[in-house]
Amino acid sequence: MRNTYETPLNSRYASPEMQEIFSPDRKFTTWRKLWVALAESEMEMGLPVTRAQVDELKAHIYDIDYEAARRHEERTRHDVMAHVLAYGDVCPGARGVIHLGATSCYVTDNADILMLRDALTLVRDKVIEVVRRLRAFALEYKDLPTLGYTHLQPAQLTTVGKRATLWMQDLLMDLEEVNFALSSLKLLGNRGATGTQESFMKLFDGDGEKVDELERRIAEKVGMQKCFAVSGQTYPRKLDSRVLGALSGVAQSAYKFAQDMRLLQSFREVEEPFEKGQIGSSAMAYKRNPMRSERICALSRHVMALTQDAQMTAATQWFERTLDDSANRRLSLPEAFLATDAVLELYANIADGMVVYPAMIGKRVKENLPFMATEAILMEGVRLGGDRQELHERIRVHSQAAAVRMKQEGLESDLMERIAADPAFPMDHEHLSNLLAPENYTGRAAEQTENFVRREVDPVLAGHEARAMGEIKL
Repeated sequence: MRNTYETPLNSRYASPEMQEIFSPDRKFTTWRKLWVALAESEMEMGLPVTRAQVDELKAHIYDIDYEAARRHEERTRHDVMAHVLAYGDVCPGARGVIHLGATSCYVTDNADILMLRDALTLVRDKVIEVVRRLRAFALEYKDLPTLGYTHLQPAQLTTVGKRATLWMQDLLMDLEEVNFALSSLKLLGNRGATGTQESFMKLFDGDGEKVDELERRIAEKVGMQKCFAVSGQTYPRKLDSRVLGALSGVAQSAYKFAQDMRLLQSFREVEEPFEKGQIGSSAMAYKRNPMRSERICALSRHVMALTQDAQMTAATQWFERTLDDSANRRLSLPEAFLATDAVLELYANIADGMVVYPAMIGKRVKENLPFMATEAILMEGVRLGGDRQELHERIRVHSQAAAVRMKQEGLESDLMERIAADPAFPMDHEHLSNLLAPENYTGRAAEQTENFVRREVDPVLAGHEARAMGEIKL
C-alpha cells in the first residue's frame, strides 16, 4: 500500500531474519505454542484436558485467521482474547481448555522472552561476523604505519591494523553484554493476575508443588530452563532495560567505527566500499560519500535513544503492573532490534570491503613525521656530541618556522632542511632521512595487533564455532 506509513526499518534496513522474529506470524504462532504447552502440561498433570484436545490445538498452530482475530478484537477490545477466540474457532473441541488458568501475560510476556532470545542470538551471531571480518583486516594491515590522533590532531604513529583492534575490542565488550543478557533471560511462567499463581492453586487444589511442576514443564517445552522466581503480572521490565542496554552498547561501538571511517574517508586514507555505478551526490558527480557509515551513525543514534524508553518503562511500573508499558514496548523493543540488525549488516559490509590507500597514508605520514621525530633527532644529536639544551631550543625555533610556512604559505614542511643546514646539529640530510623511517615510530603496534588477535579474538571465534556445532552451550 502506498498511502499508509511503512517503517523504513522493514522496507530499507533490517534483514529478513530479524523482521521474521518480530513478525505477526512469529508472535501469534508463539502464543499458540504456549497455549499448547500449557494445555499439554495440564493434561500430563491430571487436569481435565484430553489428548484429543491437545492434538487439535497442535494441528492448528500455524493456520491463523487474522481476519477472524480482527473481528473478535473489534468486538472485545482485547487482543489476547481475540486470538483465544480465533484459535477456538478452528479448534472447537479444545475451545474450553485454551488459556485454562492463565492471564494475558502468560502468552504476551512469555512470547516476548522467546522472541528476545532469538533476536539476541541473531545479534550475537552478527557481531561475531563483524569481528571475524575486522580480524582479517587488522592482520593484513598490522604493519602499515599511519597517523595516530589525539584531539583529532596528529600525535604519534600507529598502524592501520592496530586501529582496527580498537574497533574489535569494543565489540568484544559488547559480546559480553549480549551474552549476559541472553543468560539472564527467564520465562515469566504461569503467574496469574498479580503474580501469586492463585488461579493455578485453585486448579491444583492448593498444591504448590504441582504448580511449580506445571511451570517447569511449560518452560521445558518451549526451550527455556528457568522462570523468574517472583513477579507481578509481568516479567520485570528491568529485563527490557538490560537487553536494550546491550543493544545500545553495540550501537555505540558501531557509531565509533563509522565515525572513524567518515573521518578517514575525508582524509582519503581509507574508504568504505563504493559500488560500480554508485552515485555519491546528485549535484557533485565526483563525490564518494561515506553513505553506509553515515547510515550506521543515524541508525545507531536511534538505538541509543530507544534505551530511554525501556528505562522509563522499568522505572514507572506501578506495584504489580500497569498497562502504560504495552504500547511503548510494541514500538521500542522491535525497533531497537531491527535498527541494531541494520547497523550490523552495514558494519559487516564495510568491514569486508574497506579500501586502503597506502600512498595517501604515506604522504600524510611524511608530512607530519618530521615533527614527531624531533625527539629522536634531539637524542641522536646529543649522542653525536651536541648540547641537549641548545639543540632543544634550535628544534623549537625550526619547528615553529616550518609550521608557519605550512599554515600561512601552504607549502610543504622544510623542517628537515632547516635542521640539516643548522651547524648546531652534527647531521647531514641523509643522516636525518635515515631517522625518518615510519616503521621506527609505530612502537609495538604490529605486535599488539598479533597478540590481541591470538589472545582475545581467536578464543571468542573458536567458542562461537563450538557453540554453533553444539559442543558447548551458553
